[in-house]
Amino acid sequence: MVKQKLPHDHGQDIERILGKMPDEEHFMEASAIFQQLCDSSRLRILWLLCHCEECGINIAAAVGMSTAAVSHHLKSLKLHGLITSRRAGKEVYYTLADTEEARLIHRMVDDFFQMSCPGKGLVDYDER
Repeated sequence: MVKQKLPHDHGQDIERILGKMPDEEHFMEASAIFQQLCDSSRLRILWLLCHCEECGINIAAAVGMSTAAVSHHLKSLKLHGLITSRRAGKEVYYTLADTEEARLIHRMVDDFFQMSCPGKGLVDYDER
C-alpha cells in the first residue's frame, strides 16, 4: 500500500490500519466471491452444497429450477472455487470445496440463517 498523507488527523492511528490493508487484488478476489452470494438461486444451491453432496439433477429438483439454469450456477460457483465436482458413471456430484474461503462462506451462510450444519458431520458452529 502506498503511504499517503491524509488530509485530517482524528487521532485514530489510521496509518497503522492502512498499513495492514490488503492490496487491490485481494479485494477484487473477495468481491468476486461475494458476487456469488448476490443471486438468491445461487445462494440456495450453495447452501444445499454446504450440507451435502448431490448430483445436478437432484439439485435442480430440490431448488425448483431447470437443470440448464442450475448448470449455469454450478459452473459459476465452481469457477470461483466455492464448489467441486466428481464424476461417478454418468452422474456428476457437487459439494462445497475444501478451501478456507468455502468454509468461511459456509459458516457465514449458516450464521446468517442461524442454524447448525445438518449434514456431512461438520462442526456445529454453535459449539465454537
